Amino acid sequence: MGKVLISACLMGDQVRYDGRDNLIDHPVIKRWHDEGRLVKICPECAGGLSIPRAPSETQSKFPIMITDRTGEDVTPAFLMGAEKTLELAKKEHVCCALMKAKSPSCGNTQIYDGSFSGQLIEGSGVAASELLRSGIPVFNEHQLEELFQFVDQR
Repeated sequence: MGKVLISACLMGDQVRYDGRDNLIDHPVIKRWHDEGRLVKICPECAGGLSIPRAPSETQSKFPIMITDRTGEDVTPAFLMGAEKTLELAKKEHVCCALMKAKSPSCGNTQIYDGSFSGQLIEGSGVAASELLRSGIPVFNEHQLEELFQFVDQR
């Protein structure tokens, strides 16, 4: 029975940039929680960012640069959060991760383009990228069926 790393906001923790959550109300997620199989983290909080905070977007991938809406470079906090996320995933021997879509930390297939206009681009956030590079599959809340199938096959 493998453990699953999960974004804290998806578990109902009010850690989003705006102080809200993105709670997933699904019976399988509830069961995994009750079984002690979920390992939650907010990479942005783990990196030292406050709640609430200005929204942030990735400005460039190579070299990585993430700024908030005010223009402040928050890259170091995002990188620290990504490192702590990977450390926790390895320590807990997770089989995969369920992370928040579109987030500059947690997005696994798309992130915002850096213009703060709501435009998306293909790519992954810094924490999701660290997990993926280390061989840990990352799913988002729109890929629950794929996640459940993956975990069932383990």
